Amino acid sequence: MSDHPKMKFGILQFFTWPGQRVKLEEIYHRAFERCELMDKTGYDAVWLAEHHFTTHSVSPSSHMLGAVIASRTKNLRIGTAVSLAPFYNPLRLAEEIALLDVLSGGRMSCGLGRAHQPVEFRAFGVKLEDSYALYRENVEIVQKAWSNERLTFHGKFHQYDDVLVLPKPIQNPMPVWLAGATAESINWAAERGYSILMAPPLMHAQIGEQHRFYKDLMKKHGHSMAGRDIPIGRLICVDETKEKAAAVARAGARWYVGSYSGDSKEAKEMRPVVMDSELNRTRGANWNVPLIAQDVSIDQRVEQYMNEGIIWGTPEMVIDQIEQLREEISLDYLMLAPLSHQTILGFTDKVMPHFQ
Repeated sequence: MSDHPKMKFGILQFFTWPGQRVKLEEIYHRAFERCELMDKTGYDAVWLAEHHFTTHSVSPSSHMLGAVIASRTKNLRIGTAVSLAPFYNPLRLAEEIALLDVLSGGRMSCGLGRAHQPVEFRAFGVKLEDSYALYRENVEIVQKAWSNERLTFHGKFHQYDDVLVLPKPIQNPMPVWLAGATAESINWAAERGYSILMAPPLMHAQIGEQHRFYKDLMKKHGHSMAGRDIPIGRLICVDETKEKAAAVARAGARWYVGSYSGDSKEAKEMRPVVMDSELNRTRGANWNVPLIAQDVSIDQRVEQYMNEGIIWGTPEMVIDQIEQLREEISLDYLMLAPLSHQTILGFTDKVMPHFQ
């Protein structure tokens, strides 16, 4: 294990509201308390999801949530995973992220993505066929707004002349990650030397294939991987016995699979929309989210996801699985998506110390 860099850990913070069974403010309160615990126990960052129009994650403004977390923590980095760039005026996006960096004392980790849920594109009036080009133009504008005293930009979607965009981030350069969910998005990120974020829905082996694809492209385009954090999101469950962990993990897998593949209107709205391209067809064939596969039953999908896409078990089992994934998929930055409060406690007290 000596060839690996020191492990880093972050938490992918959804604000899930299943069944709307508790008051919504309690969901936020619990998350803020979790961040205070993370701040004291050596986690690198909380990564805040942004979603709209779904109870899967009631987090429409990761920047506003991040500002609250910044006021309650001192060490924890505050990441977005991700800010959905096509749904913002890019100058507003640049301002909000820079402001959060200033308010947090330079603790911002900026993650940007295109979005994938049909309801979001439709409700925000963004045409799917424009989304890749709009996303990329907005990313470029955000970067130029930070790196130039005044911004002049003439693109397909936006025209700006001599605009003073304030504040500028404290960090120079601001660390930026792009969502890496498709061959198209990974290729574009690697061409420009961006780091990527890797999300939970895929199986471990699929994540490994994506990671290798990205590293090969980075080398091809002359960009170094040295010192680069690549957070890999994994659902995780830690409990005192294998049986308890299995029950929680299976319930989590069933809820997650159902969220994507069920017959409800909300589930249909969550199914990823990916623009077709030759690159996605040739390189993305094995990256299809198995949660929405139609050739096997939901029960089979749940079992496959539980056993091939979730880290779960006793603390000792979880340590062994992480060690194995370090070897198999170069997992050096684990972005946990915890399935229970007990998971946070068990991971923090009994798993993290093994890697520190």
